[in-house]
Amino acid sequence: MRAALFIGLLILSSCSKDFLEKKPLGQLTSDNFFANEEHAIQSLNAAYETLVRFRVHAFAYIALTDIISDDADKGSTPSDGAPIVPADELTLDPGSLIIEDTWQGYYRGVKRANLVIAEVPNVDMDADLRDRIVGEAKFIRAYLYFKMVRWWGALPLVLEPLNREEIAISRSSPDEVYDAIIQDLEDAVAVLPTRSEYSAANLGRATKGAAQGLLASVHLTRQDFSAAADLAMSVINSGEYQLATNYTKIFTQSGENGPGSIFEVQAKSDLDGGFSQFSQVQGIRPSRGWGFNRPSDALVRSYEPGDPRLQATVLYVGETVPDGSYVVPDNTEMFNERYNQKAWIPDDIRGNGREGGGNIPIMRYAEVLLIAAEALNEIGQTAEAVGLINRVRARARGTLPAQILRAINSTDQGQVREFVWRERRAELGMEQHRWFDLLRTGRVAQTMIEVGKNFISGKHELLPIPQSEIDLSAGAVVQNPGY
Repeated sequence: MRAALFIGLLILSSCSKDFLEKKPLGQLTSDNFFANEEHAIQSLNAAYETLVRFRVHAFAYIALTDIISDDADKGSTPSDGAPIVPADELTLDPGSLIIEDTWQGYYRGVKRANLVIAEVPNVDMDADLRDRIVGEAKFIRAYLYFKMVRWWGALPLVLEPLNREEIAISRSSPDEVYDAIIQDLEDAVAVLPTRSEYSAANLGRATKGAAQGLLASVHLTRQDFSAAADLAMSVINSGEYQLATNYTKIFTQSGENGPGSIFEVQAKSDLDGGFSQFSQVQGIRPSRGWGFNRPSDALVRSYEPGDPRLQATVLYVGETVPDGSYVVPDNTEMFNERYNQKAWIPDDIRGNGREGGGNIPIMRYAEVLLIAAEALNEIGQTAEAVGLINRVRARARGTLPAQILRAINSTDQGQVREFVWRERRAELGMEQHRWFDLLRTGRVAQTMIEVGKNFISGKHELLPIPQSEIDLSAGAVVQNPGY
């Protein structure tokens, strides 16, 4: 996939527009592009390409997932990173740069997916490949909308290509957005191959398991626990995935697309379209990155004594980096610096002096196990839930003594609920899940207040809508409460 994934970038980016703009750069139509199978593949690759974009999975992304939560602070030097300070301090407003950037970046991805979904069915080509391409595009669209609906709630729901005049699009309710997400993912499940059915050249594309796992996460968020449990168990019982033996190595170059990878964004260090700054913005400052997304004191304190996942998640000053090539230097311009080790990459995959390599993990098998555990516990199958939690803990423990991360043996539903929430934080720390977990479980206000953030209930559960989009819509898009 890495060799072919971004072939369509130049073709589509040169004639594409950010939808909801009044002055697009151009209009891509079936008359001038979607003529054959190669065009269909290129259009899909261009949709994938949006996932490595700065506006989708880099600076603003870590701000609106990790830094906004209690898992991370801004990091870097005090004077750097002004656009993400409001995320850390919960002072975002409709004019915030990272809000506008994220909105535009995600809708650009939706636009490209919409073109694939609308045009590829009309291309004369192999029917199975055609269905797969459309299924992959629906997975991408669902993924983007799932992020957006949790950030903004009601959204302009755009499910087909727009023309220049279609800018006054009102917001659809969260239920309507979720219905579209669920339909897309169900369609994807029906046509996508399993991981083992893909060729090596296509490693990294959306699979049946990825669609099932993401759909399970959607149902968990909606508190449809039976559906979430069924889908997660389908992934578990598929035999396509397993827990990697060594937790630390999951986040190294050798661990990319490993046995527990459900879906990760494929990135490369060169500039052929796969360049990603996800690692760069979190890298060791100043020579190897920008130093943002500092793991918080609250996150560090949350790990159980001896949990090796803490060491695999947090990279400290004076510590040798994972490949043993150097020791993390002290930056005197930063206060008590530490870094997200899961985003660290070695020097040999940097491109043009910049950190551009390193895949971006979106969903891992361990998360699916914990989705199943949480859902099963909520429907009364607590014993089965405990068994799944213990599988995750046992892998993390590895060869350490049994008193580290002891097996859970509770049969109390409330206790197990707390156990699985704690386990998600330890297993998935600094992987951009915490904010959404706090929102869906109703713990966000209490948690934010406990770490000293000025959280306002009824306001901060949602992000502000960019003022520029409200203006462009001529009032069709209305602002979220409190902004």
